[in-house]
Amino acid sequence: MNGPVWISMVPRELRPDAVDGPLAGMTFAIKDNIDLAGVPTTAGCPAFAYQPERSAFVVERLIKAGAIPIGKTNLDQFATGLVGTRTPYGACSSVFDERYISGGSSSGSAVAVAQGLVDFSLGTDTAGSGRVPAAFNNLVGLKPTRGLLSTTGVVPACRSLDCVSILAKDCDVARRVWNVARGFDPGDPFSRVTGPGQDAAPWLGGAFRFGVPSEEYLEFFGDDEAAALYRKAVADLVGLGGERVEIDYSIFREAGALLYSGPWVAERLAAIRGFMETHADEMNPVVREIISGARRYSAVDAFEAEYKLRELRRRSDGEWLKMDVMVLPTAGTIYTHEAVAAEPFKLNANLGYYTNFVNLLDLAAVAAPAGFRTNGLPFGVSFIGPAFSDDALLSLADSYHRNVAPSTPPGCVAVAVVGAHLSGQPLNWQLTSRGARLMKTCRTAPGYRLYALDGTVPPKPGLVRDLEFAGEGIEVEVWAVPEDRFGGFVAAVPAPLGIGSATLDSGEVVKCFICEGYAIEKATEITSFGGWRNYLRGSRG
Repeated sequence: MNGPVWISMVPRELRPDAVDGPLAGMTFAIKDNIDLAGVPTTAGCPAFAYQPERSAFVVERLIKAGAIPIGKTNLDQFATGLVGTRTPYGACSSVFDERYISGGSSSGSAVAVAQGLVDFSLGTDTAGSGRVPAAFNNLVGLKPTRGLLSTTGVVPACRSLDCVSILAKDCDVARRVWNVARGFDPGDPFSRVTGPGQDAAPWLGGAFRFGVPSEEYLEFFGDDEAAALYRKAVADLVGLGGERVEIDYSIFREAGALLYSGPWVAERLAAIRGFMETHADEMNPVVREIISGARRYSAVDAFEAEYKLRELRRRSDGEWLKMDVMVLPTAGTIYTHEAVAAEPFKLNANLGYYTNFVNLLDLAAVAAPAGFRTNGLPFGVSFIGPAFSDDALLSLADSYHRNVAPSTPPGCVAVAVVGAHLSGQPLNWQLTSRGARLMKTCRTAPGYRLYALDGTVPPKPGLVRDLEFAGEGIEVEVWAVPEDRFGGFVAAVPAPLGIGSATLDSGEVVKCFICEGYAIEKATEITSFGGWRNYLRGSRG
């Protein structure tokens, strides 16, 4: 339904054995411009493919922490594009409507997470490639400070700007992966670490000032619903304790324009010049035209552009004195496949309106879900901060996502699942076959107990509310089930389970699996595990 997510799957004999660690048992996908030992790297171009003997530095760290790689994912060829359609493997679509693009270049990585095929994925982000597909698939996308995630083992796009990005269902998962993946790599000349106090944010946890463009620089390309959702996000952030500050966005727009209308395009040519000289006719025509355009720039142009960027960076310093964080639409709109095919250059450029400047100005960003249009398509905002503000951005984005971001698409019922219907579990198909979409992973409010029910096939837990119990909440996934298919889903639920209501840690009340009291008399309480997945891991040794 959503196009070819995978370029290749990891053979079972190459999948690492399960090991203990902070990511034990979690599955992940790898954008196919990032190396995984023994599996071809194509960068979205079959003629370019090679077989790496060693995994990328970041991949190695994740595997050592217990994460299990499942496959290599589709992408805009050579990570050149924000649309997800510039690939010979077939274009991915948004999981919410196959007529609309998935966003790129990390298209397959986003769709793999949004479909619940993996727990998280790796992408890359030079111009917005880890953020735009997050917005189009209702995900969190972390674009870290340049150099904090090693790019050893990554096919370069613009090597001086490239970042490995993390796509996840929520900020909690993104942070867990981030904490494992980051680390200094002496083999990467662009690798760096935070210094003492560099990642501190004095505004975190209290009042904060967030910058927004003046009205003349807000651009939604005719998408009035996106504009309304952005205005609501701004109002919601004020409700969270933020102070709205108007900034001069022209500085950031001017910097972003340098990425494709300046000599940084030549860095894309530098990455694949040898291949392009002999295999240009085997490249995607749009990608070939973009990278071929690099030949018109001279060394003088490169120096002049660098001087211009330095000037803009200094001017942007003045704007950062006004704000702690910048909050922008991740993308001003979303396009159909048909529209992108008709205007591939213009519409791709439109999608970079709010993203292209971030790496050029050495900033960090977290894209987060921010609601849905009336047609069910998602909208997202990005929290952008100075270098090394990654942790603070994740915290603010998490607070926004959990507490105020609208979470249920129109025409859907939010349903929290706790056991066999979780992603990767044996009854998850009962959700996906009905067109349900995973919205987030979170916890219930305190006051719930979880039991492993006796004699259920497949094994299932029972969730019971105990108002006198003060333990922390139970991990759940919240899915959006189409209203016209909700009845069929409920009818398939066998006793002693049923569908009732549960309160989440955000205070939101959603439909949820509940359990009749008689069934817990012979059940084993597993509340201390915090959730069904942790219990399964523990019971398997």
